[in-house]
Amino acid sequence: MQLTETVKLTFKDAAGKLTGNRKRDFMAKVSEDYCRGSARKAETIFGWNRHSVQLGLQERLTGIICVDNYRARGCHKSESRLPNLEADIRSLVDAKAQADPKFQSTFCYARISARAVREALIREKGYTETQLPTRQTIGEILNRLGYRLKKSKKPNH
Repeated sequence: MQLTETVKLTFKDAAGKLTGNRKRDFMAKVSEDYCRGSARKAETIFGWNRHSVQLGLQERLTGIICVDNYRARGCHKSESRLPNLEADIRSLVDAKAQADPKFQSTFCYARISARAVREALIREKGYTETQLPTRQTIGEILNRLGYRLKKSKKPNH
């Protein structure tokens, strides 16, 4: 059967609106009906991922649906990779933090920079250079924990 460009675009559009096993099932059904069940032909004709089509074909054949683990994807927060990091940062910063003197916010002002916190974690808490996140990420963690960097006022001479 000859597929027109309009039909191909319709199939691509429909597949793009689906996710997970529904998308794989749709691609497998189209592959069975128009590509003789060939994942490679479906890849060539529609531009779909051959492995996804093949998985969809297997799911249709066996009736067993693979569960997608979307939560395991992406970059995870440093606090989840290093469970003691938050407590270690708090122990270092709390000694050098003060509440907002005007009580206009709930943040504590840290009189220590993110760079100094990172260096102290390496020096005092035994973390390695490669184990810790970057200075910018340490700064973001400080913000998430409720600390704000406040520059100390220099005395006038």
